[in-house]
Amino acid sequence: MADYPSAADYDPTTAVSLFDDSAWEKSFASEPNGGNCVEVNLGREGLVGVRDTKLAASPVFVFDSGEWNAFLKAVKAGQFDLSP
Repeated sequence: MADYPSAADYDPTTAVSLFDDSAWEKSFASEPNGGNCVEVNLGREGLVGVRDTKLAASPVFVFDSGEWNAFLKAVKAGQFDLSP
């Protein structure tokens, strides 16, 4: 079982405490877009944190490694691509 609060206890506004502040990473592609990206924190084994780059006190969404890997696989497969 993942070492983070259950769905009933999960609060995205306090989930930031699960992650080290120095481990947040922003995509290099974020800068040309005016910072309209997300930051990812891979600093805690088995957990991935995601937050909005633009908001200093952004809520943090927490995924376990299986959820994160499924998301990355779907992105690479084009599942979330917008229609032209």
